Amino acid sequence: MTRAEAADLPDDGARETPGRLRRRASRLLSQLTVRSDRLINEGLDRVDARKWHYAVLASLVEYGPGSQATLSRRTGIYRSDLVGVLNELAERGLVERVPDPDDRRRNIITISARGRRRLPRLDKVLDDLHDELLAPLSPAERDQLVQLLTRLLDHHTRTS
Repeated sequence: MTRAEAADLPDDGARETPGRLRRRASRLLSQLTVRSDRLINEGLDRVDARKWHYAVLASLVEYGPGSQATLSRRTGIYRSDLVGVLNELAERGLVERVPDPDDRRRNIITISARGRRRLPRLDKVLDDLHDELLAPLSPAERDQLVQLLTRLLDHHTRTS
């Protein structure tokens, strides 16, 4: 994030920010999300990748091939947006589309050998970016933060 962009974002530590606002978890999460998204998007952009590329490749490695509908559910990418993501990945030779033998109207998406080689490199980039994002926290605090955020997200995913 550039200095000019950072200046556009309110500083939650500033004296002008009311304490009531600084104590609201929803506001803190929202502001951190803005900063996190910028950091991750800019970092991935430097290696010609997008966060949705990573999500699709990670899903294919962990769960295996799937239809576009399956990948949409696994990654949280809207089906209409997923088509563009898959087009980009296919153009780069990172995934392959083959007709589903059970339903020729559908494609099955698989990760290519090139995609398998790319994913660990993206893991490293994201590890470095997360180190930057979470720099003030100890390793134990980072683990605890992830556990707490996961618990919150799981709760709200189940109830919505």
